[in-house]
This record gives sequence, C-alpha cells and structure tokens, in this order.
Amino acid sequence: MAKQGQYKIFEADPNLLHHQQDIELRMELYRKKKEELVGKNGKLIDMAKGHRYYGFHRTENGWVYREWAPAAEAMFLTGDFNGWDLYSCPMHRLDNGDFEVYLTGDWCLQPGQKVQAVVCRYGQTMRRIPLYATRVVQDPYNYSWCAEIEDTFAPFPWTDEGFTPAKTPLIYECHIGMAQEHGKVGTYREFKEWTLPRIKALGYNTIQIMAIMEHPYYGSFGYQVSNFFAPASRSGYSWDLKDLINTAHSMGITVLLDVVHSHAVKNTNEGINEFDGTVYQFFHDGGKGDHSAWGTKLFNYGKNEVIHFLLSNLKYWMEVYHFDGFRFDGVTSMLYHDHGLGSSFHNNDMYFSMNTDVEAVTYLQLATELIHQVNPKAIIIAEDMSAMPGMCMPISYGGIGFDYRLSMGVPDLWIRMLRECRDEDWDMEKLWIELTMRRPWEKNIGYAESHDQALVGDKTIMFRLCDAEMYTHMQKFAGSDIIDRGIALHKMIRLVTASLGGEGYLNFMGNEFGHPEWIDFPREGNGWSHHYCRRQWSLVDNPNLRYHELNDFDKAMIALLQKEHILTRSPSCRVIHQADKVLIFDKATVSFAFNFHPTKSFEGYFIPVAKEGRYKVILSSDDGCFGGYGRVAHAQYYTATRQPDGRIGFTCYLPHRTAIVFKRLPGK
Repeated sequence: MAKQGQYKIFEADPNLLHHQQDIELRMELYRKKKEELVGKNGKLIDMAKGHRYYGFHRTENGWVYREWAPAAEAMFLTGDFNGWDLYSCPMHRLDNGDFEVYLTGDWCLQPGQKVQAVVCRYGQTMRRIPLYATRVVQDPYNYSWCAEIEDTFAPFPWTDEGFTPAKTPLIYECHIGMAQEHGKVGTYREFKEWTLPRIKALGYNTIQIMAIMEHPYYGSFGYQVSNFFAPASRSGYSWDLKDLINTAHSMGITVLLDVVHSHAVKNTNEGINEFDGTVYQFFHDGGKGDHSAWGTKLFNYGKNEVIHFLLSNLKYWMEVYHFDGFRFDGVTSMLYHDHGLGSSFHNNDMYFSMNTDVEAVTYLQLATELIHQVNPKAIIIAEDMSAMPGMCMPISYGGIGFDYRLSMGVPDLWIRMLRECRDEDWDMEKLWIELTMRRPWEKNIGYAESHDQALVGDKTIMFRLCDAEMYTHMQKFAGSDIIDRGIALHKMIRLVTASLGGEGYLNFMGNEFGHPEWIDFPREGNGWSHHYCRRQWSLVDNPNLRYHELNDFDKAMIALLQKEHILTRSPSCRVIHQADKVLIFDKATVSFAFNFHPTKSFEGYFIPVAKEGRYKVILSSDDGCFGGYGRVAHAQYYTATRQPDGRIGFTCYLPHRTAIVFKRLPGK
C-alpha cells in the first residue's frame, strides 16, 4: 500500500483520500497492463505500429497484404485484380492468427482497384473489408462497400516541420461534408479553399474535424465508425486530407481529429464487427458488447490485441496525417457499464463503484500516454459529462492524462434558462457557479453550444432566441424586438461563456453568426435532402442581413481572448446582483461587466475592480457594428479610486442586455 496521498491528485482534492484504494487500483491496473504490452522498460510508441505491418504495403516487386483473423480457418483476397474470384488468391497462415499474401506479376495491385477479404470459418465464406484498409468506397450501383487500393503511405511534401499546437485552444468544430452551401457532400479540397480562410479570418487557432473516420451511414455524423484507418471517401482522397492539414498548419491552425474509440458500427459487411466470424475478436460477447442506446458494438478494452489495434489507430492519424491531437468521443459511455445514462454523478462514490469499467480507464491512460509520446504538445480532449476525478491530470499524478474536458453542463444550462425561465428570472449566482465550478488542477473547454445543440429535434441558441422571426426580420432595419433581443443575448451568452467557461473555448461551424435552422442529414424521412445539411455562408456575406453583426462580434471576442490571454487567467468575482441581473468579474487587468436585465439600464453603476488607475473600454456588445445601439462611449476614460468603504472602482453607464469589457491602462 502506498503512503497516504502519494499521488498529487489528493493535493488537488483531499476528499479523494476516501477513495485512495480506488486510485491505487487505477494506477496498479495501468502499470500491469502496460507491462503486459511492452515489458518493464518498453514504450507504447514502439508497440503501436499495427498500421505499418497489417493492411496493404508496397514491396520491391508489388504489394504485401497482412491481416489478423485468429478465428478464421482460411483467408483469401479477391477483387478487380483476379476478376473477383473468391478462392484463386489464398493467404498464408502465420503465427498468432495472422495471414499474409504477396501480390506480384499479373496480380500486382494498382491504385484504384477494389478488393475485399474473404474469411472462411465453419463452412461459411464471408466477404469483409480489410481491417487496416486506408480507403473504403461504396459501389454506386449495388451500394456494397469494398476497399480501394491507395498508396496512403507514399511520401507527401509536408511543409509543417516544427509546427507547434496552440497552447490555448480556440476551437472551431467543423464537418467537412456540410461545410459548403450547395446540396451535396463537401470535399477536403473545398474546405481547404473556402472554409479555412474564414476560420483564419475569425481568429480561431484550432479546428476540430468531425466525421473523418469512415462511416457507412452519413447521418450518423461520423459517430458510427466502420473503418478506423480510412478517411471518409465521400470527401476525397488521403492526399487531399493531408493537403488540408498541411495548409491549416501553414496558417498557424492546429488540427484535432474527433476520434471514436467508444464504440463501432455493428455492420459486418462494412465494419470490423465479426471480421473473423466472431463477435469477440474486438468486442464483448453477449449484451455487454451492445450499446443499449446507440445500437453499436462495444470494444473489449481488456484484450491486448484490441488495445494494440486502437493505439495503432491513434498513432496512424498522427504519424501519417499529422493530426495534432484528438477529441475523444463518448468517454462517459466508456467509463461506466451503464454508459452514464441517467446518472447525476453527485458524489465521488459514483466514480468508484462496480459500475466503473476499469479496463476502459486503463485503456484511456494508455491512449493519452501514447499520444503524448508521439507529440508531447498534442492536445487531448475528453467528452466526459461525468467529470471523472483526474480525467485531466497527468498519469503520474494519479490521473488519466487528458489535457481538457468539455464543459458539457454549460450548454445544458443555457438550454434550460432559455426554455424555462423568463429573462427577468435568470439566476446570476447559478450562472456564475456553472461557468466557474470545475475540478481543481483540471482544464476545461468552455462552450455555449456545439454540434449537439444544432441537430434536428433541438435548436441552436440563436434559433431558440428568435425562431420563425429569423425567416422574416433578419434584414437590416427590419425592426424586430425579438431579433434585437436575440442578437443582444447571443453575444452576451457567448462572451460570458468564453471568458469563464474554461481554459479553452469551442464554437460549432456557423454558430458564430447565428446560423438559422437545424442540421438534418440526408435520410429517407426527408427525401435524402441536403437542404439542412449545409452551411449558408451567403447569409453572413450579405451586408443587408444582420448575421454579419454576430460574426463581427465573434471575431472581436476571439481577438480579445487571445490578445489579453483571458483563458489563462483565474477570475475574481466582484458583483453578483440578482435583482439587477448584473455580473461583474475581472481577470488580471481586464474587467467584465454584464447587465442581463431585459429593460433596466443603469446610470452611474459602480464597477468594482482590483486596482486603482485608469480604465478604458476595449469591447462592448452594444456597439452599432455588432447590432447594438451604440450606448457605450469608447473614447471615455474611467478612473478607479478607493471609496470610503474600502472598495476600489469607478462608475459608468451600464445599458440593459449589454456586456462591456474594460482594461486597466499602464501606469499609476
């Protein structure tokens, strides 16, 4: 037994000493599994190289194809190269369930040719997609899927040597397919040419790309992955994706992959499920292997071969495509046997119980360690609504090793407030607590809304604020109290969330300008329409519409966050006034004043600050260029002095539904 408080996680949260044995078990399981995989002195980075052995690779005389199928009795390769003869190209069985075939001469593969693996077991012949296929396409006539030969590992003219990921991520969450306005699936090239410049102009320093890993059902938003090593072929070729990432790096933009290791599509013809004829090759057998809510398959994280496959997958995306890190999807689902469904996680006991999947915890520790071995400055974000203790602490501290956790409770709070409360009933103290309460020593990504809130059946913040009025009154000078309210609150919600909600910030593509309507992928129920699966950039580009006012404010807000290093500072609360609906706080030399009141503007409102001196307005949500009324004077200086009651501050006009940011000027 380790000494009490051996790990720094107990310094951060002494209450966890009640669960010292659980933390010790976490670390013992991690050490034991790591030793099983690499020995006492080995490194995960040297082990996670399945993508360099399995799959298709060029040789001096042609190609070699290797596969792992331990339950298969025999394997064959079929495709264009042999007229789709199932049995004319047998594979040689090696040790440990591996199969291999060299393809030379007349059978030498050519890029663009289609292939499938053929697995024989118990008298059955099964056609499968190779596990390490790097390009998977769907036949436009019979809709079946197969691998397509592509020299993914061929040299690419990278120019990003020495690129360093952003220290403070300001994330633009995006989807390649719906990043264009036309009724079709967008491409990597189109995104590079048309969307990246928009992101750069807004000032975001990081993109988080969804739906890259191949998925047969477009409407799954990329979260039902079938082929883990294949970029989505709907949007182009591997060269195009590499070119996109290389271009982003040249712009100073970090690129994160929205990685899905929490589950996999249950399809057998397209995915990895039952590749060798068994469920247990990758997944748990029986009900334990099925996600009750998602209808997908669940990995067996205790199986070394599965860990090898998943860790190799992470290294592949970093090594071959130069991704700078990952946002791990569905982490809460991984951590708990009940997937966290319906759990409130109101005390620490809920994190350390029979419901906790300790094998998943161990896998996540191994994954974060590997990623940081590949790139010590990589960014790793956990989508975990449970706030598992130590999620974003180093493994050596007793943690799991992520860099950030998404502040998933914040968008839920905004939905509840907008849906259930009148403006005059907003709870300022509850807002402050939700935006600032997080585990000590652990960093969060704050956000008001992501793609989740934009899906059909839900509403974005702007659409929730304005609804049908957006169809008729977003023109300049149309005159609408509903639109005026929506624009004012949209700006304030984003600024208070960005400045308080975390040590990083995230926005979903298009929400910065209040993109109307919802996202609904092409499906049978909507006639396979792309109408709601696109981004209407023409709205924000139209000077006669008001969308650009929100867009311009977002740009100014992002610039403020970066220039003043807002997200690296700790906030000090100065005022929480329920009746006035006022929230005032500061971060270093910058002070924020929010008046959420729907009707009351305050003349001579006292703004308490930390130090005496002169202050100047550096951002006002009420500026006319941002769709406001221009009631805040930028030219005025405010002198903060010590008051008879000991407080330091100054008075100013604080209009209703307005946020003002002040900065203390150098000097006395």
